[in-house]
Amino acid sequence: MNDGIEQSAAVPAAKVTVKTGIVVIGAGQAGLSSAYHLKQRGLAPGRGFIVLDQAVDTSREQVGAAVAVPRYFAEYEKRFGLPVVRPVTVKVVCEREGRFRVETDRGNFSARGIINATGTWENPYIPDYPGRELFGGRQLHTRDYKRASAFAGQRVVVVGGGISAIQLLDEISRVTETIWVTRREVVFHEGPFDEDAGRKAVKLVEERVRAGLPPTSVVSVTGLRLTPLVQAIRDRGALKRQPMFSEITPTGVRWPDGREEAVDVILWCT
Repeated sequence: MNDGIEQSAAVPAAKVTVKTGIVVIGAGQAGLSSAYHLKQRGLAPGRGFIVLDQAVDTSREQVGAAVAVPRYFAEYEKRFGLPVVRPVTVKVVCEREGRFRVETDRGNFSARGIINATGTWENPYIPDYPGRELFGGRQLHTRDYKRASAFAGQRVVVVGGGISAIQLLDEISRVTETIWVTRREVVFHEGPFDEDAGRKAVKLVEERVRAGLPPTSVVSVTGLRLTPLVQAIRDRGALKRQPMFSEITPTGVRWPDGREEAVDVILWCT
C-alpha cells in the first residue's frame, strides 16, 4: 500500500491503493471548502487528505454556469494550494479493517475518514409543479445560464431565494421584464456573516436534524447579506418578491388565487 501521493495530485496507477487521512469526494464549493479547512488544521495534501473529482472542460469562450463555476473553483484550488486528483469517478465506498476503502476507475484509496461533497450540481433539482410538462416556453436551470442578453424581449420568471437567484435576477432584469418568486419570504441581514452567525446557523440545522426533520435550504438558516450589490438591486426595483406559483400553464404560471402571468422562460435557481 502506498502511504501518500505527491503535491501534484497525480492519478495513481489502477492497482495501487493510496493511503491517506481523509478522502474528500467532490471538488465543488463544499469539497474545496473542506479541503481548505483540513489544510488550515495542519493536514498536508496527499498524506493528510486527498480531493477526488471528475474533470470539466473549461476551454470554451462562451460558457454557461456549469463551466464558469468550475473555472472559478480551479482558481480557488490554485490560490490556496489544494491539489485535486482528476479525472476520477468514485464507484464504491466501503469499510475495510477499520478504515474506509474508496474504489475508483483510476485506483483505490484507503482513508480514516470520508467527506461526501458530491452535491447536486450534476443533477440539478427542478421541482415537479403541476403542468410543467405542458409549458410551451423554455425551462432552464442555473447551470444552463450563459448570459442575460439571451433573454432580451422575453418575460422571465426567476424561481429561488438564494444568492444565485439574486445574481441572475440582477443581470436579467437589466435587459428584460422579470418576475421573482420564492416559497418563503427572503430575510436580508445587514453586516458580515461572521463566526457567531455561522454557529447560530449550524445550531438551527442541528436542532432540526435531531428532531428527525430533514435540513432545509442553506439560505433558510443563514438569510442573505444586504450587501451594496443587493441594495443596488433593491433600489432599482428588481427585488419585488412574489409568492411561489401553484401551477404551470401552457403559456405561463398561475397562483392559488387564480391570477396568471404569461411568461416565456422559467429559470429554476433551485
